[in-house]
Amino acid sequence: MKALVYEGEKTLKYQDVPMVSADVGEHLIRIEAVGICGSDMHAFLGHDARRPAPLILGHEAAGVIEEGPQAGRRITINPLVTCGACSACLSGRENLCGKRQIISMPPREGAFAQYLAMPEANLITVPDAVPLHKAALAEPLAVSWHAARLGLETLHPSMERRAVVIGGGAIGLAAALALKAMGVANVSIVEPNKTRRKYLRDRCQQDVTEQIEHSAPLVIDAVGYSATRATASALVDPGGVIVHVGLGEDAGGLDVRRLTLQEVTFIGTYTYTAKDFRDTAQAIFDGRLGSLDWIEERPLSGGGKAFVDLQMGLVAAPKIVLSPWP
Repeated sequence: MKALVYEGEKTLKYQDVPMVSADVGEHLIRIEAVGICGSDMHAFLGHDARRPAPLILGHEAAGVIEEGPQAGRRITINPLVTCGACSACLSGRENLCGKRQIISMPPREGAFAQYLAMPEANLITVPDAVPLHKAALAEPLAVSWHAARLGLETLHPSMERRAVVIGGGAIGLAAALALKAMGVANVSIVEPNKTRRKYLRDRCQQDVTEQIEHSAPLVIDAVGYSATRATASALVDPGGVIVHVGLGEDAGGLDVRRLTLQEVTFIGTYTYTAKDFRDTAQAIFDGRLGSLDWIEERPLSGGGKAFVDLQMGLVAAPKIVLSPWP
């Protein structure tokens, strides 16, 4: 089968790799659509020790079961594989499972390939009316759905439901969409890239600005760099909540003194629970997250150029989705 393989810093090769096989309890899936995530970009740039080369990246995927009694079933993939037996899993917090694995990290290869094997528990059926390239957005949307839910659940009941999202990439846009689906009408996105700002404003009908002066009870940092943490620290209202979902840099920027003196809650969040993923998928199917037409589709064979274009800031769309088939 063909796959896009990460072979070292800024090096991706589209090449033949051994065909995958499904173990007991797994399905062989023909991948039809797979998105490029910010974590894939971190690996491409050599900034993610959790993803050593050589490795097939990609974890935002949808496709069709290839073999067996369920052949032809259209599915979207929850890439987080957990043990199902620990206290975290049994309490519905699977994202905290000590044995969690995610495709695109060893020992599991990713979905930048024509085929992938996944457990039945990680598959959600996609209605025929929903295109698979939109169903592949369930994973990044679930990340943001989980972040938005945590932030709103933590926000004090006396505080106004108003939010600022830092970053207009897929996770930031998805956070804004999730917040609105959860009843938050006033959501602003901060995005420095002029081309992307115009895209978000014109194509996605979002309130987006280069910089924002007013504060907010809830701030979601969907970038995770020192500078954006500093911005979040400055923007959050006293008694408010910062939800940090970006993985740009490990340290710096957070104004711990202000957070302490103003009793601000800081939440770090990673991935999602199984219920969050199911709820997100259903929200996609029901149309509650909008038309989801803010993606750019490209072939997997041209994936290397897509990464370079993203690195250079040449992509207006918040998400590039790759197709492994001609």
